[in-house]
Amino acid sequence: MPRSENLQKWMDVFPSHKPEHLAPLLDDGAVFHSPVVHTPQEGKPKVISYLATAGEILEKANFQYVREIDNGENAMLEFTCVLNGIIINGVDIIHWNEEGKIADFKVMVRPLKGIQAIHAAMKAAFEEQAAH
Repeated sequence: MPRSENLQKWMDVFPSHKPEHLAPLLDDGAVFHSPVVHTPQEGKPKVISYLATAGEILEKANFQYVREIDNGENAMLEFTCVLNGIIINGVDIIHWNEEGKIADFKVMVRPLKGIQAIHAAMKAAFEEQAAH
């Protein structure tokens, strides 16, 4: 089954993890649900920050999507990567609004050591960004 247009746009842009490429895909009120932050991150600038930073980290961790469930309005994408020697498995759950913009993006990750590794890497990346 071919991918929906919405999902194909995500798959074409995500590997670049550049904010200027991510921005056109996101609704202004987009919400990001992190596996390590207990509150939803609301608004396009925050969502771009999380997705771009995660993209940079995971690119170095042999990130790859291994399974897709897609109905055009919603997608669940299973991924794997290896970060600091830990094999991580997770799912991105994406919802697009009627304009074809990402309105909601949720990430779920396992195992616990994988969540901890991602948390440490994201924290370090955000601290480095804040220092510059």
